Amino acid sequence: MTTPEPAALQARARSFGGVAGSYAALRPTYPPGAVEFLLGRGGALDVLDLGAGTGLLTEVVLGLGHRVRAVDPSPEMLAELAARLPAVATAVGTAEQIPTEDAAVDAVVAGQAAHWFDPGAAARELRRVLRPGGLLGLVWNTRDERVPWVGALGEVISGEARGHEADRAVVDRFAAELGADVEVVESAVVQRVTPEDVVAGIATRSYVAVMDDARRAEFLSGIRELLGEHPGTRGRTELELPYRTHAYRLTPR
Repeated sequence: MTTPEPAALQARARSFGGVAGSYAALRPTYPPGAVEFLLGRGGALDVLDLGAGTGLLTEVVLGLGHRVRAVDPSPEMLAELAARLPAVATAVGTAEQIPTEDAAVDAVVAGQAAHWFDPGAAARELRRVLRPGGLLGLVWNTRDERVPWVGALGEVISGEARGHEADRAVVDRFAAELGADVEVVESAVVQRVTPEDVVAGIATRSYVAVMDDARRAEFLSGIRELLGEHPGTRGRTELELPYRTHAYRLTPR
């Protein structure tokens, strides 16, 4: 897999504002057990959701009884979060410049986001905002390509997408920058979606959002063609789209 150039990576990272509404509706949530693993069971914590987007992870953290503030570089994404979770404090900001006071939180979490961060600069900010004994929780959902039709989908988009191996590399970078011990659990989540939901969900991916209109239409047409022809999806009006969830808990030493 070829890593995008920095300018292209930044463009992709800033691309979500235009698809904020679809992102909120079509992206999968996170298993509560995975988030509980990240934060533990020791009572309510002050948690910062970094790169919070539309609040999919924020909502799970809240549901576990924690206090949450949300930071994201996209005002459009935060507007979706605020509409869904009006009690959550939000602020525009980045991992490299977190708009939060020193020693303000017990934990920082990032769902589907840390691969956009600069680990060196972000680690300095994390050390600043975390209280002593604080932790960093990173979590990603990735399509389970062991399922044949999902594997075929992965082959179609592999030339454009970023794989899970990149996420593992980001975890290793943060562990080195923070001098952190790393624990990981794998779990799963399944979305029940229509074929057109699959297409629309892929349209929220950064590598699609930055395409020009003609290229985007051509690319998504290829996804529709696959879903219409593959034996695992042909003729079906509802699909089970499985994801593997990898949750990493980093405890700075």
